Amino acid sequence: MMDQTISWPTKTREFHNHHFDSTIWNNFRFRDDDIIISTYAKSGTTWMQQIVAQLIFGGDPDVDVAQRSPWLDLRFPAKALKLFALNAQNHRRFVKTHLPLDALVFSPKAKYLYIGRDARDVVWSMYNHHTNANERWYQDLNETPGLVGPRIERPPADIRQYWRDWMDKDGHPWWPFWENVRGWWEARHLPNVKFVHFMDLKRDMPKQIREIADFLEVEITPAKWDAVIEHCSFDWMKRNASKHVGGGGEWLTGGAEVFINKGVNGRWADTLTAAEISEYEARAVHELGEECARWLAHGAQAD
Repeated sequence: MMDQTISWPTKTREFHNHHFDSTIWNNFRFRDDDIIISTYAKSGTTWMQQIVAQLIFGGDPDVDVAQRSPWLDLRFPAKALKLFALNAQNHRRFVKTHLPLDALVFSPKAKYLYIGRDARDVVWSMYNHHTNANERWYQDLNETPGLVGPRIERPPADIRQYWRDWMDKDGHPWWPFWENVRGWWEARHLPNVKFVHFMDLKRDMPKQIREIADFLEVEITPAKWDAVIEHCSFDWMKRNASKHVGGGGEWLTGGAEVFINKGVNGRWADTLTAAEISEYEARAVHELGEECARWLAHGAQAD
């Protein structure tokens, strides 16, 4: 029975751009055991999809995560195709979203995993993704019917300019960053929401996976544990990247292996000036508050 004392999030708006069509959630028929994986983007989404897949399928190396766990609010493939495929799944479903919370239909019975990462690391990862995008990527994003708002264009050659644009225009050319983190942070105490930080996964992945399994109420078979851990490593995922990347990486020059990049943090430290770093850190506190800004920068397990 639903707890009537909890104020559950409600959808208050639709969100559209070159990537998003949030209206698909209005037609998504939730099951009580659904798992929703949410991030701003480039924060460990694919990694978390693999972790959840390995927990659900007991360490199976052949799980095609890209097929089983779609990005639901991406404008393509067509909504009807994605919804039909998800309705036909007979295993425990796990889908991903990059929507802000107030543009998402929220189910009190589903489980939500929100993954955070320092925005500077997010931008550096996004730049890698954007610079490796091929003509098919631009065509699908800009020419698929239903585009609302401006097209997405090629990135500047200088990553410093990319960073400057992202800061000055709040997530440009992707989507607003601060509201995404802030909205989910406000929901972090809900019983069906769990926050995970990219750095905490890097520091102690086995511990984090056990906590995720407990949250999802998935029992890990001891004999399968080593396989789960192996298949969630960056090295294994990069070697098997086509299983994790939508379309097998057909939107990227260099294929799926480019999408599974390095999982490395701090690459911005050699590029941003001390003044730019201070500017970002002050902005994070202003937008998110000190507690959330500290978590975003360091994770929950930081010393």
